[in-house]
Amino acid sequence: MFVAGFPSAAFGTNCYLLAPAVGEQCVIVDPGYRVADELAEVVAEFRLRPVAVLLTHGHIDHTFSVVPVCKANDVTAYVHSADRAMLADPTIGLSPELEAALHQLPDGTVETEPADVAELSDGATLSLAGLTLTVDHAPGHTEGSVMFRLPGGVRRVGAQLPPGEAELVEASEVCLTGDVLFAGSVGRVTMPGGSAAAMADSLRRRVLPLADTVAVLPGHGPHTTIGRERRTNPYLLDPGVLTTA
Repeated sequence: MFVAGFPSAAFGTNCYLLAPAVGEQCVIVDPGYRVADELAEVVAEFRLRPVAVLLTHGHIDHTFSVVPVCKANDVTAYVHSADRAMLADPTIGLSPELEAALHQLPDGTVETEPADVAELSDGATLSLAGLTLTVDHAPGHTEGSVMFRLPGGVRRVGAQLPPGEAELVEASEVCLTGDVLFAGSVGRVTMPGGSAAAMADSLRRRVLPLADTVAVLPGHGPHTTIGRERRTNPYLLDPGVLTTA
């Protein structure tokens, strides 16, 4: 599998492109703040052909560019049904301070609902671009947060992902965790639709059962592995800390 990735200029949201190999069809995950031009450059550099946009959740830092990316490639956007409303009204999932900060950015108010949207459900299997992705509903950061799992490791990386990382190459699975799990932390649970109890439950039921050899491509920050997070992430060492803090 080929994976390219880079963070957006604002919010540092990781945008990923996944394909069986260079020169083939691909899926785009979480096109964030003003990434459409950089995405087009990566697509051209690696001769990729986008067939879908996947959203790990509905927050605007992950969906800001979904409309222009879907329009440019004539593709469908996939989002969990519980977060679908955020595409029509991104302010639903934002705290007042984040909404104010967003409006201070250039192009801070945009259309985020594509013409063609498909709703994801827990346990669904997506067959897209020659890839098979499993959808794991993992609420807590938002009600409709999901993770995407793919079998096998990463054979080649592009854009700003570091090359030659053994943990990516040797991974038994790759998991795109969105804002459920980061290296050393987890996503916020204090914004509208967030829930500490739901996040703790998602960590116990969705994350901790995964094998140590699963590579994690998170929504923000560097990639990691389930094994490393199991040993060092305080929220995996004791998910209950979320509900007692």
